[in-house]
Amino acid sequence: MNELTIELKAESKIPLYEQIYVFIKENIQSGRIVYREKLPSTRALAKHLEVSRSTVELAYEQLLSEGFIESEPCRGFFAAQIEELYHFRPMQAEEEEKAACERYRYDFTPNGVDLKSFPYNAWRKLSKDILIDDRTELFCSGNPQGEYGFRSAVCKYLYQARGVNCTPGQVIIGAGSDYLFMLLSMILGTDRKIAFEDPTYKQAYRLAESLSFECIPIPMDKNGMQVDALSETDADIAYVTPSHQYPTGIVMPIRRRMELLKWAKEKDGRYIIEDDYDSEFRYKGKPIPALQGYDREGRVIYLGTFSKSIAPAIRLSYMVLPQPLLVIYRERHGFVNSTVSKVDQLIVQRFLEEGYYERHLNRMRALYKSRHDVLIEALRPFHGMCRIFGEHAGVHLLLAFEEDAREEELISKAKEQGVRVYGLSDYRICKGRAARPTILLGYANLSEGQIRDAVRILEECWK
Repeated sequence: MNELTIELKAESKIPLYEQIYVFIKENIQSGRIVYREKLPSTRALAKHLEVSRSTVELAYEQLLSEGFIESEPCRGFFAAQIEELYHFRPMQAEEEEKAACERYRYDFTPNGVDLKSFPYNAWRKLSKDILIDDRTELFCSGNPQGEYGFRSAVCKYLYQARGVNCTPGQVIIGAGSDYLFMLLSMILGTDRKIAFEDPTYKQAYRLAESLSFECIPIPMDKNGMQVDALSETDADIAYVTPSHQYPTGIVMPIRRRMELLKWAKEKDGRYIIEDDYDSEFRYKGKPIPALQGYDREGRVIYLGTFSKSIAPAIRLSYMVLPQPLLVIYRERHGFVNSTVSKVDQLIVQRFLEEGYYERHLNRMRALYKSRHDVLIEALRPFHGMCRIFGEHAGVHLLLAFEEDAREEELISKAKEQGVRVYGLSDYRICKGRAARPTILLGYANLSEGQIRDAVRILEECWK
């Protein structure tokens, strides 16, 4: 091969050498340049493309380092054999067409967050204030548990908003709940048996399985996890979402919470993991205090996050350890560095302390409440068709249909009309348990007009 026809764009922000590198790499991946095919010399290609030889040499060096081409002394450059890299190839036309078919006009995802309402001005101001001076300490390694000032702000917020009793020393900050769950597995040891609500938050369940915990599904009733069924197992950890069970929306009443705490107290080594993932959003009555606030025996491990209330990309979560586990953490695992930058912690600390967070939450509650009310009103024609529940908290609700309906068919019909809905069966651990077909409708990332249009479509296709 004496030349390569590459359309270089001098005005592009992408350097010329990188444009050459990308062109050759993609042609090798797609098979247009086959194994052992000789590439032009750097001198020849530079002359053909009318660029400096050093530009071509940079591109070839990158391709050599990544293994896309090989160099032979006195012979030149050749395409390498990369069969194992074929999965990196760009999508073919049929794959692109399939992906296009998967796009939806409306998506009722229960995991949605309204990012258009992100507090950009406040975030920008705080970021600027924090970084306006040269502060080298912000870029040094911090406390493995998270910065003390931020943990103190989290403690104060949790006590005022959720009734959580803790000290800054009990709080561990992490980049997302997944990281904290993995850290918790190190503290607890993976020879534990964890009981999960069924249906449950599948991400936590999959994570526990991948960490080699034995996972035990526990059925639920109208009050949440059935403690009688839990007691019949040999589980020593119970993972629950009492303030707003995910995905059913059940709010665990005080009596069931006391039963759960009693179960934990009955045997040494038993703990409850309370995932309080979206307790900020409640539309009927006062927020119910966290289960941890009732714990007097040090049995509750409390998990929370700012992902739902601020934005998922913040990747900022917290864990409150009871004293017995805190001792284990400090003795054996305190060397594990924090996964959240000091800058991000300081921004959120100021966001909490200066009242921005409270104002943001009030705006989001009002926004979600409005969308919640619009969805409830739009679903009026469905009352003879299904039962609506889980609508008093969180950012999604559920529609339970009669047993003669099929969940897969409901989802499929909605998909044909460009509306994405979600089946409760996807969150079940035991697939064989008899249950009514149930659909989840999340409304956080849909406008009021979109909600009305989408529900109108669902009404027509589900008649």
